[in-house]
Amino acid sequence: MNEPAAPAGDGGLVRVRLDVSYDGTDFCGWAKQPGQRTVQGLVEDALAKQPPGRSVPRPVVVAGRTDSGVHASGQVVHFDVAPHDPVGGGRISVNAQGIPDLGRMVHRWNRILPPDVRVLGARMVPSAFDARFSALRRHYRYQVSDAPWGVDPLRRRDTLAWNRPLDVAALNAAAQELLGLNDFAAYCKPREGATTVRELQRFEWGRVAEHLIVAHVSADAFCHSMVRSLVGTLLMVGDGRKARPWPAALLESTNRTTAVAPAHGLTLTAIDYPSDEDLEARAAQTRAMRTLP
Repeated sequence: MNEPAAPAGDGGLVRVRLDVSYDGTDFCGWAKQPGQRTVQGLVEDALAKQPPGRSVPRPVVVAGRTDSGVHASGQVVHFDVAPHDPVGGGRISVNAQGIPDLGRMVHRWNRILPPDVRVLGARMVPSAFDARFSALRRHYRYQVSDAPWGVDPLRRRDTLAWNRPLDVAALNAAAQELLGLNDFAAYCKPREGATTVRELQRFEWGRVAEHLIVAHVSADAFCHSMVRSLVGTLLMVGDGRKARPWPAALLESTNRTTAVAPAHGLTLTAIDYPSDEDLEARAAQTRAMRTLP
């Protein structure tokens, strides 16, 4: 079955969205780096070997550049492609814009990619769609084991072993005081010229098994290492070493002053986008430099 048509962008290019999952353990993060194994490098290599059109301009655009060791079950990327000639499409069926069946392309890409990276789906999107700037919010999960013996061996790659008992009520009480629009400079690795104002929309902790605690963190955007800093700081409240007001008090600092949790417990789980009609307006809003009222 052919993919539905999507409006062409500049130069007749068509925009394609990929949904991607990966185990970040053996990667030096998402972003391509010379001589390093990265998710971006492998995805772009697969696209170069099996382009869904005449070419795939690189690099692809990603919703969130995850750090070394961070996982993803809901990463999103986009790229633009020049379509094939739809007349006489050969053995692969193409739609009116000359794009091959993306379902078949997903199968081909996954044959090229190693087992720790999967393309979960592909579809054409409007030219106004931007995986990074069109996003309304991003959702992360952080998993912690407070078992006295460490972490279940089957979860060691995605769960942090914490050697102290954790109080979920204390974790949630401190987390609630961080919600809303704030300057999270104390929780971010600084980048010149970048704002650290973010709207933290969800920060909840729950015990899902006897020794397994999961934090769910959502925001309109995150600055560098923000989720790991939030988690690392709250864990010190949960185990009783810091008082509940401490994480919120750190918001007054303009320098990074927080603890940072290890990368392997963190997973990017989902990214929300607006309706097609609101994509362009959302991207413009996201690109604007934010400050506190």
